[in-house]
Amino acid sequence: MKSFDVAIIGSGPAGASAAFELSKSGISTVIIEKETLPRYKTCGGGFVFRGRKNMPFDIASVVDKEFFEIDTYFSKKHSHITTKRDQPIISMVMRDAFDNLIVEKAKENGVTLLQNHKVESITFGDIQTLHTSEGDITAKFIIAADGALSPIAKMAGWSETRTIIPALEYEVEVPQADFERLSQNVRFDLDAIPYGYGWCFPKKNHLSIGVGVFTKTHDKINLKQHYADYLKTLGITEILTEAAHGFVIPVSPRTDCFVQKNVFLTGDAAGLADPLVAEGISNAILSGVLAAKAIIESDLDADKAAALYTEKLEETILPEVRTGVLISHLFYHQKRVRNIILKKYGQFVADAMADVFMGIRTYPKDYKASLRRKIKEVLF
Repeated sequence: MKSFDVAIIGSGPAGASAAFELSKSGISTVIIEKETLPRYKTCGGGFVFRGRKNMPFDIASVVDKEFFEIDTYFSKKHSHITTKRDQPIISMVMRDAFDNLIVEKAKENGVTLLQNHKVESITFGDIQTLHTSEGDITAKFIIAADGALSPIAKMAGWSETRTIIPALEYEVEVPQADFERLSQNVRFDLDAIPYGYGWCFPKKNHLSIGVGVFTKTHDKINLKQHYADYLKTLGITEILTEAAHGFVIPVSPRTDCFVQKNVFLTGDAAGLADPLVAEGISNAILSGVLAAKAIIESDLDADKAAALYTEKLEETILPEVRTGVLISHLFYHQKRVRNIILKKYGQFVADAMADVFMGIRTYPKDYKASLRRKIKEVLF
């Protein structure tokens, strides 16, 4: 039986980054991955600058494209708004290469990677025993980095308190003229789908095009039809190849806790994606690092590590995500009020969102007061 101090379930950005951080401390760590790396991962692949600038090593080798401008189409009634920065606002990555790069860096520092190991159950105690498809593994701590569905969270006893939204994305190859036209900037189209937006993310040789809906009552919204309509909006009439991928994104954090039974939830398993745009890579990486630091600073004391991780989340990610949940509701559910603001302050809003992507600012804690002031300015 293999034994480690920390077992990390999942080799995505959260898990791999936690492993890399732990690898610098000498704490014995294993990544348990159910597939073989590198593996395809459904994801828009837009990595914002606030996450990239904090990476502990260069990721240029796995960046398909860098974008210093974002085009945002707020509605059909208004012309689009372009936001520019001197550094790449969004870097496009394919998750198979990106995730594998971080894992390889962790392995160079001594982390063990066990591939094709599916965790089937866990026996909890002072030491956790993970029963996998390839045998048992023991560890004092478990970091759950197993995504939005998080089987590990269910095994550890968490009930579902996150808001989970559906998205549909296609990896699309188009004729060269269309690719050249659409690959200049990142594009977001608000209201390309009710209560959500469409996106067009240019990669090296293809486009990632998708639609996502930010409401719990999404059963009657036909994502496929809105995707087809969005292609028309983009002016795409011919598709050379097309691969569809449906997935879900938690856009609100868990409301009970983030640690129990020595299991630490990170990334989507914790519900830490940006609630307004559903970007999850940067907070996944940060939460993985915070979980690792909590374990390191606790000297492997379980109670202390749990308290430290919660404290670190409350100091960094959670305030912004909780405010983002409220702003997201206004943005997607109060369309009339939103459009009043955007009609006059669209460029300001777009620039402010770019500042969030750059890590220059966070969502305003007093957004309701700011909103009331803006509405009064527009009306009176």
